Amino acid sequence: MGWQLEEYGSSHEGRAGAVLPDGSEPKPVYIDSGSGANAHSTSEWWAYDGTLGAPKADRVRGSCSCGWRGTSLYPLDWSQVDDADPDDFDLSGPHRDWRLHLADVESRSVPLPVGLADLLERLEQQLSALADDAPLAALKAVAALERTTHRVGRVAAYAAEADEIPWSVVGKALGLAEEDARSRITHYSIRR
Repeated sequence: MGWQLEEYGSSHEGRAGAVLPDGSEPKPVYIDSGSGANAHSTSEWWAYDGTLGAPKADRVRGSCSCGWRGTSLYPLDWSQVDDADPDDFDLSGPHRDWRLHLADVESRSVPLPVGLADLLERLEQQLSALADDAPLAALKAVAALERTTHRVGRVAAYAAEADEIPWSVVGKALGLAEEDARSRITHYSIRR
């Protein structure tokens, strides 16, 4: 099961990655679902238990969809893995390393001005309270906020495009993969 933060979505989806005894990362394995020619591929750490032709991992590490791989390796004791529920295995080390990776991504992204970050936090608190007390008023406020953010987003997207900022820079600034950064700019560029 992957780890994800809403802010980064699939650009930085983390997971525990299997590591083979020679230090390499195994290729995806195919799991026969029992329905004929259909086989499901996976790179989940628990699939590398040495059964059904899969290689046997002896360690795990944090990994991210952006290509980042943790340098700390954590022993994988298969006698401690519950076949019925491998998610019960302690993956706190790889998860902690992935969270540190996200902190690094955040530190390299464009910071929000402090006053704006505080305002956004207060706005969320007020809207959450309003959703509890007056849900229809909260929906009306959210709709107004969506219109505002889309107008401002369109202006910002046009300005970023006019400045011809390289997609690699845009991605780093937003903490996203280039493709996701392009998608975000396009989303705001489209008139509604």
